[in-house]
Amino acid sequence: MHRSRYSAVGLLLMGGLSIQFGAAFAVTLFDELGPGGTVFLRLVFAAAILLVIFRPRVRGRERGDVRLALGFGVILGLMNWSFYESIDRIPLGACVTIEFAGPLAVAVWKSRRPLDLVWVALAAAGILLLIDPFSSGGLDPFGVALALLAGTMWGSYILASARVGRIWPRASGLGIGCAVGALITLPAGLSQGGGDLLAPELLAAGAFVGIACTVIPYGLEMEALRRIPEGVFGVLMSLDPPLAALAGVVVLGEELSALDLVAIGLVVVASAGALSRVSSTAPVPG
Repeated sequence: MHRSRYSAVGLLLMGGLSIQFGAAFAVTLFDELGPGGTVFLRLVFAAAILLVIFRPRVRGRERGDVRLALGFGVILGLMNWSFYESIDRIPLGACVTIEFAGPLAVAVWKSRRPLDLVWVALAAAGILLLIDPFSSGGLDPFGVALALLAGTMWGSYILASARVGRIWPRASGLGIGCAVGALITLPAGLSQGGGDLLAPELLAAGAFVGIACTVIPYGLEMEALRRIPEGVFGVLMSLDPPLAALAGVVVLGEELSALDLVAIGLVVVASAGALSRVSSTAPVPG
């Protein structure tokens, strides 16, 4: 594996730790703000920080570049909103494992090798095992549906983020995207958060979530996407399910059964198998 890929793994590991432990902290705000209010504050503060630091210039840009950044923002808003609504209903580790179907689909689509169907089947088995649809004690169906929606948006985010990172310098496109995402989540934020959105201690908490869950990890991911192809990136997201499970246990006191651990393990093994196929052939841009 090329040196740039090893550095990309390090970037994604740091980003994964930041976003998953930040997400676990965000859950503690749901009683006051709800998922909608929490994700709204997250994107508002992330947008404010990124726009002030990188000052993206829209004037003089081609319309296609602007449309790309706006579309990226819609994806960000829907991805984060559905994710937060999901982890309000099902455990964090379970949500991220189900959500990982999106990045894995991107990885397989980009590689287009017959053996990758084996990894898809293995990952699907892990996800089904985690959902346990035939058990009366399974996960909340709506929470699962929201996790799948978040996964679809996550896969779209990977493809769009790679383009945004190439067209917009540094993280300026991310700043625009977060601003659009904040507008997308505004109705849910106002309806669920209400007047608590202006409470000083909750504003401070929202700023922390914005930095930990958006500014740091998305910035690192954009840098990683400058070094590796989207397919490899999609598979490397297999770091997120175990990190999410760890954050859920440490921060939220969530419990994982042996079956849960096996399910998460199946997804990670499938991801590692797909990575061995993709990384051996995929070119490194630049």
